[in-house]
Amino acid sequence: MELTTEHESAAGGSGDKNPPLPGSRPLRLAVILGTNREGRFGPVIADWFLSRAAGHTDFRADLTDLIDIAELDLPTALSFRPAPAVRAELAKVTPRLAAADAFVVLTPEYNHSFPAPLKSLIDWHFHEWQAKPVGFVSYGGVSGGLRAVEQLRQVFAELHAVTVRDTVSFHRAGAHFDGEGRPKDPTEADAAAKAMLDQLAWWALALREAKSVRPYAA
Repeated sequence: MELTTEHESAAGGSGDKNPPLPGSRPLRLAVILGTNREGRFGPVIADWFLSRAAGHTDFRADLTDLIDIAELDLPTALSFRPAPAVRAELAKVTPRLAAADAFVVLTPEYNHSFPAPLKSLIDWHFHEWQAKPVGFVSYGGVSGGLRAVEQLRQVFAELHAVTVRDTVSFHRAGAHFDGEGRPKDPTEADAAAKAMLDQLAWWALALREAKSVRPYAA
């Protein structure tokens, strides 16, 4: 989606082009794989979702960043003066969150909630989430991870992020994918992913343009 305009007079003038509007810059998407549990099913769903995002009009594969919680080692004890080792871990992820225009959190549901390492990642950051949209892909048992998502909505609201309404949810996820990691019946899953990404892109463009006109007041 391009929202560029040019103010070139048809009757003459300098012919100089105004700088492109904020919407003309491609959106940067960060997909957060929010579990590090041994034997996790999350990477299968992440691979599928990344393929859906890459095929979306408003997102590009080269500007989509997969942030895997399992590759980080953030402590649960927060500090305003983190030790050098913690600063090194934060350096792996903080710039990537800051660069993102939008987020998708991929979460399982453990004991009616989301994983502790995901909460640590969220809590170690604040400004990086502000005035940006967040979408969710969840999986679990009967609930499909939706109880974890509803709790995450409250967390992100406190951080001044905007969560989109539609989600992608897999109930008993393992039964929905074949041995190659592809959905056995992709129609419904693909449609849900598109609906969520459509909303995410709209909010990402709208919020980015709004912040370019007036800084967000947190």
